[in-house]
Amino acid sequence: MFGVNGSEFLILIVVAVVVVGPERLPRYAEKLGVWVRTARGFLRAAKQRVDEEIGDQAGDVDWAALDPRRYDPRRIVREALLDDLPAAPSTAPSTAPSTAPSTAPPVAEVAEAAPGEVGVAPYDDEAT
Repeated sequence: MFGVNGSEFLILIVVAVVVVGPERLPRYAEKLGVWVRTARGFLRAAKQRVDEEIGDQAGDVDWAALDPRRYDPRRIVREALLDDLPAAPSTAPSTAPSTAPSTAPPVAEVAEAAPGEVGVAPYDDEAT
């Protein structure tokens, strides 16, 4: 919790009790209770509104796919590039024999573009 372990938290509470004093402590504890109840009510209302806005679609969301720890920018860029380009067979012979099948898509050969035409630039998905 905010980089504070249990013993440090207890020391902070003891210091707060000493600073606040026994005569003002009940008033501050009551204010803290009101603040916690208000925060809980706000969160409950926000959750209810989100449930109303999403409706029946809330069960269809794959929350694991939205986990930021699974974010891989190389994969996202590769998928975006492969979605736009048609699969082109590679006509260049391989210079090194491969023992394992490659999972990377073949790099398309670039044909010389005539003046005024736009050619497809080569890309290397391993060059990130």
